[in-house]
Amino acid sequence: MAGSVLAIGGIAVTAVLGLGAAMVGGAGATSQRAAAAADAAALAAADAVSGAVAVDADPCALATRVAAAHGAHLQDCRIEGLVAVVHVTAGYAGFPGSAGSRAGPPAAVAGR
Repeated sequence: MAGSVLAIGGIAVTAVLGLGAAMVGGAGATSQRAAAAADAAALAAADAVSGAVAVDADPCALATRVAAAHGAHLQDCRIEGLVAVVHVTAGYAGFPGSAGSRAGPPAAVAGR
């Protein structure tokens, strides 16, 4: 009888640890997905603003579509000259994750 209880306890601990590892792995993947969505959305908006990509849509509308294609939701989009700044969110198991990105021409270096 004691051996059965010990075996059931071992199986339960293994199952809980496995579930925890799966949750951590999923959260890490979601974080990377949100970061990739933010980067791609910012690049798309900056390309639209600069004229590198000819589109009829507003740059932030384009960023919204790109973020959605990555499975994320665009929370904020700002255009500052030729620079696009975006923030996106993505969820995993009911927990939100967010990421932000900036894209545009390189900043001027002082003294050059």
